[in-house]
Amino acid sequence: MNMPKITILNETDLRQVVWLDLDAVDCIESAFTVLASGKVVMPPILSMAIAEYNGEVDVKTAYVPGIDSFAIKMSPGFFDNPKLGLPSTSGLMILFSARTGMVEALLLDNGYLTDVRTAAAGAVAAQHLSRPGAERACIIGAGTQGRLQLKALCLVRPIKYAVIWARDADKAASAARELSAELDITVGVANNAADAVRSVDIVVTTTPSATPLVNAEWLIPGQHITAMGSDQPHKNELAPACLTRADLYVPDRRSQTEKLGELHHALVAGLIADDAVFPELGDIVAGNAPGRPSPEAITICDLTGTGLQDTAIATFARQRAEAAGAGTEFVS
Repeated sequence: MNMPKITILNETDLRQVVWLDLDAVDCIESAFTVLASGKVVMPPILSMAIAEYNGEVDVKTAYVPGIDSFAIKMSPGFFDNPKLGLPSTSGLMILFSARTGMVEALLLDNGYLTDVRTAAAGAVAAQHLSRPGAERACIIGAGTQGRLQLKALCLVRPIKYAVIWARDADKAASAARELSAELDITVGVANNAADAVRSVDIVVTTTPSATPLVNAEWLIPGQHITAMGSDQPHKNELAPACLTRADLYVPDRRSQTEKLGELHHALVAGLIADDAVFPELGDIVAGNAPGRPSPEAITICDLTGTGLQDTAIATFARQRAEAAGAGTEFVS
């Protein structure tokens, strides 16, 4: 019997072959296109809360026709970890053969691939929903994802100025200094979220907040907002009325955002009808639904993260690793 070989890739291996670039954005964009075909098999997220330690664990997966492997991802988020000198997120992905179900690769990424694919999804949303000439951005949150989201925006839009608002002003200032130097653009720190939001073309929220950080009256014509922190029923970054201000609301997956995302809170508040129909991001990417309706429109994209993105980025990483000869192989 031929025993299958399993490739082990640790975080160091993966960081050497995968980073946030246009190839990664294209990978996630292509995945959203396939999602619109209706042929992707993507079960609901398995989620477990560990409230005692301000933690949660999500398990996501998807089979994507045309991709020879599928990933199962286990993603813990423990949001008091920074007090212990630990990152808030960690995790790993396992790649299986879509034909035989045999394990092909173990990706010990500590959440790195999730960070990349989440940022790439933000770039896809901005590319298809924000105004092409958008130059000013506001990032709500100064953690890893906040930093990556600004980098992602700079890949797809001519960003010249950005402002960061976070509850921790020192952390926001540190992120602003580093990003300004790395991206060669002006990055400032906002004293309050309202002024920051009102002054930009694109707003990206990247926090685990359980209370709204962006109010509806702050939104201005022509603006695009991507909300990506709300991936649990209790999380909420946009005041529910923001969705009623939007000329176009776009979920990554309606069946997820109505339970976990910003849409969930608007439904609970009775501001959106239960039977309201919205185009998903994949529909817009695939050209099956129109995107931004006008330059003056307000658009909102609600990203809760999908197993589709995990399968896409995991297979992308494995391909790059194979080309570079990275990782360690063993026979199971």
